[in-house]
Amino acid sequence: MVLIAAGALLLSLFLQDAYLRSVLNVMAISALLATSLRFVMLMGELNFALAAFTGIGAYCAGYLNTALDVPFGIGVLLAGLVAALASAAFGAITLRAKGPYFLLIGFAFTEAVRVAYSKFGALGGTSGMVGIFPARALDDWMPFIVMCVVVVLLVAFYIAEHSDFGRILFAIRENEDVARSVGINTYLCKVIAISGACFAAGVAGGLHAFVNNVISPGDFSYLLAAFALAYVKVGGEGYFLGPIVGAVLLVALSSYALGLGGDEHFLYGGAIIIAVLLMPKGVLGAAGYLRSRGTSAKRRVDANAH
Repeated sequence: MVLIAAGALLLSLFLQDAYLRSVLNVMAISALLATSLRFVMLMGELNFALAAFTGIGAYCAGYLNTALDVPFGIGVLLAGLVAALASAAFGAITLRAKGPYFLLIGFAFTEAVRVAYSKFGALGGTSGMVGIFPARALDDWMPFIVMCVVVVLLVAFYIAEHSDFGRILFAIRENEDVARSVGINTYLCKVIAISGACFAAGVAGGLHAFVNNVISPGDFSYLLAAFALAYVKVGGEGYFLGPIVGAVLLVALSSYALGLGGDEHFLYGGAIIIAVLLMPKGVLGAAGYLRSRGTSAKRRVDANAH
């Protein structure tokens, strides 16, 4: 994982092509969103409200920058904090519901928030917000800065998943009643988990705003969460690197498919369907299976040789 992070940072630092730099930014932000979605999935819940909190972060950063001239770093940090606080309130109210009920609440909340953006003139209404720029001195460094922020948050997710708190989330997913019976405040743990995940989503939204310089309500529909789920499933839900691999592969495929005109949706959708059907454990799961088969075959050959 250290080598992957180092390679990504070096690539973001030395890549010069403007289009490829923009694709790399999308890959990094998408990987962060997918990882934050998977973090909540560790406790057995699917947080489709992720898109709403990404939008809250983006609009927070955009408003602070355009209306109050707040600089990039502070704007992105405040975007994450506002999203975390909002998600804590959301989780405290909704996490009594479970499974499909929680998913539907998240879906409805996302659409309600998306419509709300268009009702406020201060947020640009249906046209969105424009002119969200970092300091000019940061322009050439933006891919590297975005990648640094994403890598730091991904490392934080990795540490959290492999900590005692991560084991509590696994226990909640397996049997919440048993976890509660041994004295674990499962409700509080779930609120903390969704708040941490949505802090990262808010930061991702802030990065999205500054990288694209313009945002609109349509950027933060439920489809954003659906794409994040696709990244998780294609890469491999059972692996920490799964969402990252899925985001890189699907964003790369999407960038290629843009040149196909109307056929891009068929290629992109077809790739997701084929990947999910043929590789139910994702790309990393399939790679692990092939590696184990190759190891077993090598052992048989060695045994026969002796």
